[in-house]
Amino acid sequence: MSASNPIGVFDSGFGGLTVLKEVVSKLPQYDYIYLGDNARAPYGNRSFDTVYQYTLQCVKWFFEKGCKLVILACNTASAKALRTIQQNDLPKLAPDSRVLGVIRPTAEIIGNFSETKSVGILATNGTVASESYPMEIAKFFPELKVHQEACPMWVPLAENNEHQSDGADYFVKSIFKTFLKKTKALMWFC
Repeated sequence: MSASNPIGVFDSGFGGLTVLKEVVSKLPQYDYIYLGDNARAPYGNRSFDTVYQYTLQCVKWFFEKGCKLVILACNTASAKALRTIQQNDLPKLAPDSRVLGVIRPTAEIIGNFSETKSVGILATNGTVASESYPMEIAKFFPELKVHQEACPMWVPLAENNEHQSDGADYFVKSIFKTFLKKTKALMWFC
């Protein structure tokens, strides 16, 4: 990939900006284009086909802008659309380009942070239902027990800039307390 080609970073909203920040800190020599599909967010409760279609539209848009690498910073898009785009669409659309997600890199390291061999995934309904995290984690850390919990209210709280409100704080703490008591797992936010 040439440094003259921007890197595309996609999310269904604002959350992917945290991924963009980290990528920029590691690869400052590149230009970046960020696309947050706030108009159709959240993706978490949408069907596999809808998430795939929306994600493919956004990936095509990045390719039109000259991106040779697109990072799906959206867990739901990574869970529901990435593999189909990589295997079916990419060879036809842009065989010299790459589309990467966030689930596999997480799966590659998550076991290094658990002393109990138990991890917790808090994610959208779609990400949890896809079973993507347990499948990927099992490839790298088959001994880990993976607990998942859908948190459908988290995306609206974050996207509406309510994540630091007293109500959000209460909600997040109550989910943590219940989930930790139930699983005794390391928490991972997705």
